[in-house]
Amino acid sequence: MPSISKKGNNMPESPIRKLVPYSEKAHAIGKTVYHLNIGQPDIKSPEVAMDAVKIHSLDVLAYSRSEGSHDYRVKIAEYYKGFGATQIEAEDIIVTTGGSEALLFAFGSIMDVDDEIIIPEPFYANYNGFSVASGVNIVPVISKIENNFALPPIEEFEKLISPKTKAILICNPGNPTGYLYSKEEIQKLAEIVKKHDLFLIADEVYREFIYDGKKFHSILKEKGIEQHAIVIDSVSKRYSMCGARIGYLVSKNKEVIKTALKYAQARLSPPTFAQIASEAALQTPASYFEEVIKEYSHRRNLLIEELRKIEGIKIGVPNGAFYCIVELPIKNAEEFAKWLLSDFDVDGETVMLAPAAGFYSSPNEGLNQVRIAYVLNEESLIKSVNILKEALKVYKD
Repeated sequence: MPSISKKGNNMPESPIRKLVPYSEKAHAIGKTVYHLNIGQPDIKSPEVAMDAVKIHSLDVLAYSRSEGSHDYRVKIAEYYKGFGATQIEAEDIIVTTGGSEALLFAFGSIMDVDDEIIIPEPFYANYNGFSVASGVNIVPVISKIENNFALPPIEEFEKLISPKTKAILICNPGNPTGYLYSKEEIQKLAEIVKKHDLFLIADEVYREFIYDGKKFHSILKEKGIEQHAIVIDSVSKRYSMCGARIGYLVSKNKEVIKTALKYAQARLSPPTFAQIASEAALQTPASYFEEVIKEYSHRRNLLIEELRKIEGIKIGVPNGAFYCIVELPIKNAEEFAKWLLSDFDVDGETVMLAPAAGFYSSPNEGLNQVRIAYVLNEESLIKSVNILKEALKVYKD
């Protein structure tokens, strides 16, 4: 029998989606499942985006340019200039099929097999998958829930740099922790990548989701690292358009863009209808985001308040995005999450969690932690936390 590749065997399952069969069985027997496992916002997509697709005048649904529509990229550049990244132009942008493809293009463009990339963990789980697919090794910088996932001194990054190191990757604000990098931390990282001639990749897809009056600082605003900086972006969360599958790779480094374009040409083009919707979404009024941030801030505060009523747990309080990591008084969060779906309910209702071990690359880290996405309404969040509270009273490892 033909064998599967080592790379295929090593490809990790998604901790966000791997328990879907358990969820489907729970639904099939009539349980209500509150999905805290996946960052699928329940916020309505902007009307201007949806209307653009409804009223299109296309006669042929044709390919677009491999790098994405020129007009769309011009407007994306204007969006970046709106928050201070004044140097970005259309030719610095490649439109991708989601932020995931932008990351794969970046990995493929700047790293060879067995090269290393430094990433603070816990991190977005698919970074593990992208590294395996690219034959790249992750070198983790570990942060702890006891310190609210604050980074260790930036100088700790420098200790991990080896001849094989090609890049540092951050998610800002972070998925799954909600950690928000300060301007000073970004500046220190900028100094490190300049000193060691590395790339700095920033996954900034949650840029708009910042709380408590704090400020977001993009690496695109940092002077002197234009040739080092690569930004990964997406419309998925910003406009609640996860199904559009539109992202961007952004860099002033012409060799990075030239190389990534070859990957883009190999997959032909990003989806045309989705670009139409995403281009229109750039017209979304500021009031839309004001209401969204107000709602997520309320949900975050409510979730943390309710979780703190549960004895024996630890909570990483997020300053951005819409996730938090919770450490539970159990040994194995994955087994607990399965049990919640298969063997437990409160009046026919249960919850689906994302086991957090999959958000680490270090073995045996995060085994008793879960990621919670607070993308549900107030009533559902309160019910979900109550279900979690009742489950922990009776669960036996």
